[in-house]
Amino acid sequence: MGQKVNPLCFRLGVRRDWQSRWYATKKLYPSLIREDFIVRRFLFDELRSASVAKVFIERAAGKIRIKIHTSRPGAVLGRKGQELEQLCAKVRKLIGADVVIDVQEVRRPELAARLVAENVASQLERRFPFRKALKKALQITMGAGALGVKLQCSGRLGGAEIARTESQRAGSVPLHTLRANIDYALVVAHTVYGEIGIKCWVCRKPDAVAVGL
Repeated sequence: MGQKVNPLCFRLGVRRDWQSRWYATKKLYPSLIREDFIVRRFLFDELRSASVAKVFIERAAGKIRIKIHTSRPGAVLGRKGQELEQLCAKVRKLIGADVVIDVQEVRRPELAARLVAENVASQLERRFPFRKALKKALQITMGAGALGVKLQCSGRLGGAEIARTESQRAGSVPLHTLRANIDYALVVAHTVYGEIGIKCWVCRKPDAVAVGL
């Protein structure tokens, strides 16, 4: 089961918390789920250079509070908070609701699965050899104190005619163990040969905070 299910969903209520925290009736539920998806996709695209690890969304009393966890809070805030104000205005225009955005710093970006995968994706887009990019990412993550890490690339690797999947791993990544502190992310690299999907699993120490790192 642990090999087939998204590791974050598999651990909800045991090791992980929901990234969307709100309650809605059966009638409103689908539209709010779609709205959360649109907001997250917009923020990840808009803040691509700001190293965003996670986006939490809370709804209460007609207001939406968005918590952005990034390793570069200065890139999100801007000078005197101007960039953050502009970002709030864009999100309000996108969904037509009152929005408050909080920014929190990720102190250990080497242990955030999304940031590790984005690092590999950026190297592939700059035509770095995929094996060298994977090996370097493994070394950096393990050197930061991870118990284990697994990276997987799928697509036309190196411009090959036939797509394939390559993976590398180091340490222990027990996907079947619910108590294991595993972070997971999927990032897409847009290359001249097509899209390459990068999956990353990072097993952190049990006492590591889920988002603060």
